[in-house]
Amino acid sequence: MIELLAPAGSMDALRAAVQNGANAVYLGVGPFNARQSAKNFTPQTLKDAVKYCHIRGVDVHLTLNTLVSDKELTQVAETIRHAASCCVDAFIVQDLGVVQLCRQIAPHIAIHGSTQMTVHNLAGVQMCAAMGMKRVVLSRELSREEIRYICAHSPIEIEVFAHGALCMCYSGQCYMSAMIGGRSGNRGRCAQPCRQSYGYHHWEGKYPLSLKDNCLVHYLQELEDMGVASIKLEGRMKRAEYVATVTAVYRKALDEGNVTNSMMEALMTAFNRQGFTDGYYTHRINRKMFGVREDTKDDPEWIQAARNSYEAGETQLVDIAFRGVVTVDGSSLTATDPEGRTCKVDGPIPELARNVPLTGQALAQRIAKTGGTPYRCVEVRTHVDPGLTISAAAINAMRRDVLNQLTVLRARREDHPLRKPAPIPNYKGAKGIPGLTIQVTAREQLTAKLVNTESTMLYVPIHILMEDQKLLQTLARRGRVAAVLPRIVHDGELPRLQHDMTVLNELGIRDVLVGNLGLLIPAREAGMRIHGDFGLNIFNSASMNVLRELELASATASFEMTLPQIRDMSKGVNTELIAYGRLPLMVTEHCLMKNRTGECSCQNTATKLTDKTGAEFPIIKDGNTCRSVLLNGKKLSWLDRQDDLAKLGLWAIRLYFTTENTREVDRILNDYLDPQPFDPGACTRGLYLRGVE
Repeated sequence: MIELLAPAGSMDALRAAVQNGANAVYLGVGPFNARQSAKNFTPQTLKDAVKYCHIRGVDVHLTLNTLVSDKELTQVAETIRHAASCCVDAFIVQDLGVVQLCRQIAPHIAIHGSTQMTVHNLAGVQMCAAMGMKRVVLSRELSREEIRYICAHSPIEIEVFAHGALCMCYSGQCYMSAMIGGRSGNRGRCAQPCRQSYGYHHWEGKYPLSLKDNCLVHYLQELEDMGVASIKLEGRMKRAEYVATVTAVYRKALDEGNVTNSMMEALMTAFNRQGFTDGYYTHRINRKMFGVREDTKDDPEWIQAARNSYEAGETQLVDIAFRGVVTVDGSSLTATDPEGRTCKVDGPIPELARNVPLTGQALAQRIAKTGGTPYRCVEVRTHVDPGLTISAAAINAMRRDVLNQLTVLRARREDHPLRKPAPIPNYKGAKGIPGLTIQVTAREQLTAKLVNTESTMLYVPIHILMEDQKLLQTLARRGRVAAVLPRIVHDGELPRLQHDMTVLNELGIRDVLVGNLGLLIPAREAGMRIHGDFGLNIFNSASMNVLRELELASATASFEMTLPQIRDMSKGVNTELIAYGRLPLMVTEHCLMKNRTGECSCQNTATKLTDKTGAEFPIIKDGNTCRSVLLNGKKLSWLDRQDDLAKLGLWAIRLYFTTENTREVDRILNDYLDPQPFDPGACTRGLYLRGVE
């Protein structure tokens, strides 16, 4: 049976989810989860929450789905240890280093790859399986056909978001909140800039980044038939009444197989942004998917009904079988739960009946009264010797005592030894002046000056290499060239990419720049040497050392880190950072240019969004696809402070060209050799000084 996984941002929300039929809940504790603004749980309330859920047959998944710094690794390890001692059922993880810590400390607890890992193809699922994960939460942008294909071939469980908020950007690849205000979505602090108003070229008060909430309630049987293990409801930031309503609707849809108008009205009442969308799932990606939250007064009847569902008493969730015995030697009652746990209590010695003797039927009727408890009596077997009786109070006491014993037993879990994590090796990195890497995104940026500039590596998009054979031959002769792979490559796009990598390898270009876990296996199968890009979100020494184990040639430190953090991080592989360029803030499945006009205008590289402060965000294509990359308006620049970068143990610093024309490319190359004063009006130091929350 498919799992219904509900959010729990508070204890009230947890009760709301459980009492309305969730099979599992996911929740956060402490600072290492992607919903820092939710109430979340303390170490003590986590223990209480897990017991509450386990008694009622509900699993608990702990969210550890943020990037963590080196200084936080010890605290993360303590959180993992405490959660394991509380007997959580799974960890939901984004950071590769945290995945490793979970495996080392509590190998008996399942690890689920968070949607923050941006896993959107089968190879990404296989990579997660190879790293010891038991389940992966797929990116929300996948269609039903893509989900079906992954489920049919996946070696581990697949989880799908079925209801709730949709980020405009692929989860795990959004840096907009961090760059604008220092609140990192990868650290659980997203300020939701996609819900703000923008315009094209000038502010228009429109909402081109605000998607309606996802709703797949009509497709639950289809998802189960595909082999999806779990459907997830979003909403840890939402109140308990929302959780109660949405969980109840999805529970009813799963159990009864149909969706009524009243069920849809309940979902709309709980929360909506001018309706819902199933656009990604049905592959109808268009402007109809967009909407904003409209301020409306709460329906008091809905609020009261939702609260009653989890405050008025226990929903009988656990099926119990009883065995009642009344003989001349004594009385007893045994209870057995669905997992085979059995408890027994002894009652009083029965008396000879003066009037009406006790019958098996009468005993069964009294035993079966489990109202007010989480237990539902589904079977009662009795044996009663003739001519005997015991009081109703005695039978009630036996039932109460045996269920109390069973409750204690159900709250327990098998003890597993917890291990100490292995010390994290510290590799010092390169000494001296770092080398230069150069990345281009357009063919015209490959000026003669750039091609002839001595560099450690030249990163060129793979589609540019494949479209121009003469250029390809020239660059192959030049050497030290790596093909840049798109960050987002769905399964249907992989065969072409694998073919292109094979061709490049044969022609002598054997390096690739990879920004997603789902491309590591295909690149390795093509015989390529892999360089890790910023999309892998390497934020600490443990993660960097994981890339060493995966035999990457180099890695890019997250541009959400500070320079001291980068300096002190273990350089398990050659490490570079982006020192110049418009940093990518979002990568979207939607073509933002097409959304403006209704027609594909991807070749127009002058398109930009403008917010109400006048800040501009240029839009470029992601490779040669119709996906969009939203760029920061100001260019990151550290060209005038290369001496500071030389103290960080870096292999290279990167010049990242996006919207620059040929003249600007050559000027920046000159600035690298002969730095000009920093221009605060056009440039930014990024997050390397101020860091992120």
